[in-house]
Amino acid sequence: MSKKAIKPAKPQAPKLPKGEAEQVRIRREVGHDFALKDDAFGRKRLNAGTLEARRVYEVSNDGFTATGGVVRVRNVDPLIGITSLSRLQREAGLRYREDFRASQQAGIKPMSLTERVDGGRHGGGIADSVLNAGRAHATATRALGHWDVAGVVQKVCCLEQPIKTVAEQSGEGRDVATKLLKVGLDLLAVHYGMMMGRR
Repeated sequence: MSKKAIKPAKPQAPKLPKGEAEQVRIRREVGHDFALKDDAFGRKRLNAGTLEARRVYEVSNDGFTATGGVVRVRNVDPLIGITSLSRLQREAGLRYREDFRASQQAGIKPMSLTERVDGGRHGGGIADSVLNAGRAHATATRALGHWDVAGVVQKVCCLEQPIKTVAEQSGEGRDVATKLLKVGLDLLAVHYGMMMGRR
């Protein structure tokens, strides 16, 4: 009677964290596999610790894509997603963003097409708060000094673009864009009186 050789048991892959398999599946179907990597067991996993891996993709059935639904991406605020920023840098960036938003949107009200407009009425036009916010934003932008620094700060703070996108647009490395952002946020913190400037 011949005895069959006993094969050693293959190590079992640990179970994926809840929801990760679904996020991997959605990314593969919509072609966003740049945030995926292979693990030791040959499975696709989210590239842990990256901004892209922290995004959550949601699928609904009210539209048409390769997945049979519409994919919505919830972006992480770049000022929160860049963990190396200090508290003062974040606060300065948020204040700069608030001035930008107030100067762009405040006081704009929808109006009926049948509504009569009196161009000579006192108190009409752009509200003082909008003008003041615009002036504050322009003054803060001048405090940034160099256009390279101002460009990165405006894209991250005002347009809420990820630092990776800003770096790709400029053709610079991510570390260069991050350094420019930090320099700009420090200049804003000094401008707003949150910290003292270097002598």
